[in-house]
Amino acid sequence: MGKFQQQHRHSIFCILPPYILRAIAQNGNDQQRSVALQALSDDMTFRNLRTGTRVTAGLRRKRPSAFLVAGEKQRTIFSANQTQTLPGVIVRAEGSKPSGDLAADEAYDGLGVTYDFFWEQFKRNSIDDEGMPLNGTVHFGVDYANAFWDGQRMVFGDGDNELFNRFTLSLDVIAHELTHGVTEDEAQLLYSGQSGALNESVSDVFGSLVKQYTLKQTAKEADWLIGAELFTDKVKGSKGKPAAIRSMKDPGTAYDDPVLGKDPQPKHMKDFVTTFEDNGGVHINSGIPNHAFYLVATAIGGNAWEKSGRIWYETLLDTRLKPNATFQRFAELTIENAKRFKAEAAVTKAWDQVGISSVV
Repeated sequence: MGKFQQQHRHSIFCILPPYILRAIAQNGNDQQRSVALQALSDDMTFRNLRTGTRVTAGLRRKRPSAFLVAGEKQRTIFSANQTQTLPGVIVRAEGSKPSGDLAADEAYDGLGVTYDFFWEQFKRNSIDDEGMPLNGTVHFGVDYANAFWDGQRMVFGDGDNELFNRFTLSLDVIAHELTHGVTEDEAQLLYSGQSGALNESVSDVFGSLVKQYTLKQTAKEADWLIGAELFTDKVKGSKGKPAAIRSMKDPGTAYDDPVLGKDPQPKHMKDFVTTFEDNGGVHINSGIPNHAFYLVATAIGGNAWEKSGRIWYETLLDTRLKPNATFQRFAELTIENAKRFKAEAAVTKAWDQVGISSVV
């Protein structure tokens, strides 16, 4: 029985960190504050509903057809039509022509590209490696400024067109959220503290790799930004760069804006943020392992998905990776898994550079 059929709690994994929404609620105009406060309220409600109820995801989702061949996608896109009713009405199914709804077609394509990446690179047959259908709901809520994975589907808001564009615009965001499903299936990293920050980081890693794979970029050519397409032109980046949610290349420089504030992510353990907010800082502290992966990928060079991504993927599947894993333990396992690629020196050095010294 696959892990998705087992009875366990699912977290709601949102792409926008609460600290961004809180900054908008404090610094934005009336409309911006209203959108941010509503998103924060909705996200907290979703989390409470999910964590307070045991869910058997395998019974709630459609099982793959017995005739589904490995490597074949099975996507369905729904529209909530500005309500919060899930899943909504079907607007595009697998193999059908483009719907003409930009958000629906972007979601359809993004789900497909992510599936193709995991299949072509790792021979993984969907999120659960058992052909799990990929579902997405677009036009969720009114001006909803977020996107999330709820254990069964991707859900996308349209943004407010003031600070945020529609959330289907960003391929790495779609891949990020679907990777939460892969992590949930394989490692069940607890969504709290360091294990939660690792959960977020793994999603950023594969979100970025899916984008690089699609654009045929080497590690050197990639921008290593997460969610750069989400912000409108009104949001200011840092050091003349485009604004993004996070930067793996240089955490702490993704944005510097009067409304959003300055990107607070650390990239070294000396700046690790100890907090009770956001499940113990799962979004803010993910900058540290994110930066470690960037350093590994650029040190090894070439296409980051070929060696660096393989090392991280093998670590995610490693039975020694426990749900409460720390940064230290994850680092040790990546070094172990790097040996088969003769890359342990690069991986060890990268972790040292972010303040995590490991002896394996």
